[in-house]
Amino acid sequence: MVEGIVWRFRTGSPWRDLPAEFGPWQTAWKRHRRFSGDGTWDRIYAEILADADSAGQIDWALSVDSTINRAHQHATNLPRSTGGLVELQESEPGTV
Repeated sequence: MVEGIVWRFRTGSPWRDLPAEFGPWQTAWKRHRRFSGDGTWDRIYAEILADADSAGQIDWALSVDSTINRAHQHATNLPRSTGGLVELQESEPGTV
């Protein structure tokens, strides 16, 4: 069951595409959801991390990147209201 959950996240596949050798996809999904909700995955991760740290297998060096990527103002998908009237984008005949 854990192998099936790991396979699903490693491949990025939908739960319904879980291979039959891992059992019913519904079972893996329900177990993953329950483990996520009750903190089981957090406890497993903490235990693995503690074991690796005590064995000296973790390098605690830290690198922080302060790069800022700004999006163009029109890159958003939200409507923008300026509070004004909608302007026509066509010029009137005789004006340039």
